Amino acid sequence: MGYYNLDNPAYCEAKGLSKVFKAYADNMDEAGEIMEVGFNSNSGYVYIALENGISICSMLGRQVEYLVTDFEDGEEYFLETFKEAETKLKELNK
Repeated sequence: MGYYNLDNPAYCEAKGLSKVFKAYADNMDEAGEIMEVGFNSNSGYVYIALENGISICSMLGRQVEYLVTDFEDGEEYFLETFKEAETKLKELNK
């Protein structure tokens, strides 16, 4: 998907981006480095993909969710907190 063009986001995308960046800032110590900032046009999610395997996302400016993907079967888990996402990621990596 590549990097997201932040020059002219739509209203809902801008709302979502503000929420995901705030969530990143709130969890910065545990979150680590940003790998990519993007927009998935199929789902409507804006996201920050982190190098640790967690993505912080928001669909159409709604509440932030934390996404962890099981790379063995492709199943995606949407979690409510960063801590829940970290726990799920550890569980999947066992």
